[in-house]
Parts: sequence; structure tokens; C-alpha cells
Amino acid sequence: MGILDALFGRTKPVKPDLDQLFGVPSAALTLEAASGFRPTGVGSVCFASVEGGAFVEVEQQVRALLDADTGRGGVPVEASTDAYGYSWLLVRHPPEELPELVTDLHAVNSELEGNGFGPQLLCSMVGFRDDQGRSLALVYLYKRGTFYPFAPMPGGGEKRNSPLELQVNASLGNDLRLEKDLTRWFPVWGAPGL
Repeated sequence: MGILDALFGRTKPVKPDLDQLFGVPSAALTLEAASGFRPTGVGSVCFASVEGGAFVEVEQQVRALLDADTGRGGVPVEASTDAYGYSWLLVRHPPEELPELVTDLHAVNSELEGNGFGPQLLCSMVGFRDDQGRSLALVYLYKRGTFYPFAPMPGGGEKRNSPLELQVNASLGNDLRLEKDLTRWFPVWGAPGL
């Protein structure tokens, strides 16, 4: 960063570090001990779709890669589009296979990034639930290289459980690179698997 950047308050964008995703399994242990949340076995990747054959081909490659184990009992990847027009790939594993789920999410992100579609990646999510039926997601912001918790209130609607989000954030400070700017803790209403 140059002196003019410092004077004008400009900063270099954070380079995405997809390997941060591999911190989720250890964070899950902390999360269960601190708050009683356990993995649901569901994760997803959100990206902005792009028109054109190259993107469609890469998306098909990603789905084929993740669907390769369906013959051995794996669950096929589910694709959907949310109300805002963003595309989601939903991956399911048994809850005890969190490392495998994270590996699949990493593969989706890596494949899109490796084929030049990194700018279309928005976030990845891993779902959790507690004994009270509350949902929680750890959301990885691709462009920031950070995580934040998202906890919708039970019963539908678009209300967040902000105290729970702050509690989870405080407990995971040693496990994950957390997003410090709370204005970037975007709600992901209607995200598949949450």
C-alpha cells in the first residue's frame, strides 16, 4: 500500500484464502462445547451466475465432481436460485462427516476460482442446529476471507438472533478468522439448507 492510499483511506482488498474453510471442523467442536450447536451435515456455496457457455460448463464440472460418489450412496448436489437471483449449490453429508462436507465446499470454490470465476463467488455456509431447534450458519465471505455467524430466529420471518450471533462470534475467535466489521454480517434469508 502506498502513501497516497494511506492518506485517502484506501486499502488493498483481502485476498481470499479458501484454506480458511478447513478451520470449520475444529470450530465446530468449540461451538458445540460453548453453545450446544452441532453440524447438520448441510453446506452450500453461493455465487452470481454468469451468462455463457464457459460458466455453464464449469458449473456442470463442479456438479459432476461432487456427484461422483452418488453411486456409493452419496447424496447428489442440489442447485437452486434464490429470490435475489443468486445461485446456490447445496451439499449434504451425514452430520459426523463435517470434514468431508468442508472438502466439498472447498472443491466448489476452488473449481470456480481456478476457472476464472472467483469474482462471482459470494459466500459459503455450513449449517448447525442445537437441541432447542435453533439454526445457525457459519458464513465464509469469499471476498473478505472471513467468517461470521448468522442465526435466524425460529419460526420463520426475517428476524435475526443477534445476541446469539455475538455469543458465537466471541466463542470462535481462536478458531476462525472472523469478520470484525459487523455491517458485513449480511443476512442470508432463504439460503438453502438453513
